[in-house]
Amino acid sequence: MARQPVVRHNDWGSLTPATLGDWEPTLSVTVVVPTFNYQHTLPYVLAGLAAQSYPSHLLEVLVVDDQSSPPQELPEVRPDHTRLIRVEEGWGRANACHLGALAADGDVLHWYDADMLAYREEVEAHARWHHLVDYAVPGGAKLFVDPTTLLEVDPAVVRDRVAAGEAGDLFPGQEHEPHQWVEDYWAKTDDLRTAGPRAQRYHIGMTGSVTKALYLDSDGFDRTLRLGEDMHLGHSLAQAGGVFVVDREARSWHLGRSQVLRRAEQVNRFNDPYLADLVPTMRPKRNRRGRTYQVPYLEVVLQAGPADETIHVVDSLLDGDVPDLRVTVVGPWGSVHDDRVQPVEDPVLETRLVHRSFVHEPRVRLVEEAPNGSEAEFVLTLPDVSLAPLPAALAALLDDLERTHHGARVLSYDSGAAARLERTSALARVGRLAAPGDDPEALLEESFGVKTYPATSVGWVPVAERVVERFVLGARPPMDPDKSERRLRKALAHGAGSREPADDPTAPVNGDGDHRRGLFGRRR
Repeated sequence: MARQPVVRHNDWGSLTPATLGDWEPTLSVTVVVPTFNYQHTLPYVLAGLAAQSYPSHLLEVLVVDDQSSPPQELPEVRPDHTRLIRVEEGWGRANACHLGALAADGDVLHWYDADMLAYREEVEAHARWHHLVDYAVPGGAKLFVDPTTLLEVDPAVVRDRVAAGEAGDLFPGQEHEPHQWVEDYWAKTDDLRTAGPRAQRYHIGMTGSVTKALYLDSDGFDRTLRLGEDMHLGHSLAQAGGVFVVDREARSWHLGRSQVLRRAEQVNRFNDPYLADLVPTMRPKRNRRGRTYQVPYLEVVLQAGPADETIHVVDSLLDGDVPDLRVTVVGPWGSVHDDRVQPVEDPVLETRLVHRSFVHEPRVRLVEEAPNGSEAEFVLTLPDVSLAPLPAALAALLDDLERTHHGARVLSYDSGAAARLERTSALARVGRLAAPGDDPEALLEESFGVKTYPATSVGWVPVAERVVERFVLGARPPMDPDKSERRLRKALAHGAGSREPADDPTAPVNGDGDHRRGLFGRRR
């Protein structure tokens, strides 16, 4: 079987889709329509879908009734192969879409909201991308309109007009409002071709599609989300290797303004804590310092070695300028026991010391086997515990990857070993592309880009040379309160402008350390 075409970064322009009306589809498509009390618009949604150019025998429509009251019923005008299922457990669009995905018979899942009206070629436009690659995530174009006049027309008439290619004429004489914030970003990024890893942020599920295989390989919808589920799904699909396509020939009318347009500030206020916690690419929603999140930006994986070096490497990682990380340490933690033993002669002493050092540290995970994958945006895999990063090293390397949209940085050690800092979505893309006999490294270079640095040239030093500062609390007599207050105010005045890192974070601090830094300052 021939290898799929390679898309570099998110530049889907390298793919050549079929011309609408001039090709022979083979994949079956299930249009998943979640609905909750959309009885007034659903007949027109199904009327538009009944007029599609996509072959009827390859098109299924699955209406998922999310406990509407009264219960949703199927209208008379609908596609030939239309089913209705009812949500029995859970609620919300994400839950309904996921249940629809599991129940779908199609090779392709096409999400379509219950207040959308498709042009004749809408499904065909989506489906052609999935015939090219199994990792495409196309999104369509839409305009928002007032549906009042449409709701006075018989759905059968709407079906016939859509089938005749007249969908664009259904709303004459009224304003057609674009999805402005999406259109603005498309314009800045050549319809997402230059957006790289940020393309996932603009996954809008009301007109999105994906192969069922890619959906099942991803984490799918987070069924606990009540809003923002499309953006989270975009992250999940990117992590599975997806490339996000803008198809302006996949056209639809949105019947009424969306909730996001009507109540943008309130919706964003609700979404922000959820999306910040779950989607690492939404870094502007995350604090630069002081917080960890459910899904980390970076995961570091290392095999436990000698206790002193292992503890020092992990401490160095936690001491750096990337607090939004998780450190996964692989070791035989099950061997740590409570049996009577001379403590310093314990056969598992090295393991015990590492275990005790981090068992209560929330950013460290102790596991028996190395994980097969990661939910983090980036994964750094260390070959051993001989080198440790200086405080600014991780942030600088990650910024290097972000600027270039590359897939990996290889850090070579003098010993011949190497650490690898890899973009999770790039690894997933390579996994989808690789055929028997392919070189994964060559594919990673072709699809994303790889660059190698000597580790010691980009902020890594022998572990014994990495200083991790501890508190300085020497024994001394009590200080005069007025003198102590002067020290307090001096420290506050000095610290007010010291939030940004110095140009050279490895430069030594001059003068008396305790006097210059105070008790809580950082020496680098």
